[in-house]
Amino acid sequence: MSEQDCCSCKKKERSEQEHKDLISRLNRIEGQVRGVKNMVEEDRYCIDILTQVSAIQSALNSFNRLLLSSHIKTCVVEDIRNGSDEVVDELCAAIQKLMK
Repeated sequence: MSEQDCCSCKKKERSEQEHKDLISRLNRIEGQVRGVKNMVEEDRYCIDILTQVSAIQSALNSFNRLLLSSHIKTCVVEDIRNGSDEVVDELCAAIQKLMK
């Protein structure tokens, strides 16, 4: 298996701003998850917890949209320009996973 075939071997260089934005979003989501954990530990009302979980799902969906858009605009375009059409299959598979 070549380095290109191993998705865990692939790397993506991001601008400092993109990196900062992604980490900031993930830190907020992490805080929201900790908040839900605390709500469960405090025996808070189910609907209140479900409302917060819904907010977490929305934040994760927003993160996914941002990352997917960046991936298409950079990685996918670059691979296609370099003659690698396999990236389209990879993108389709990723979209199918996201839509589950």
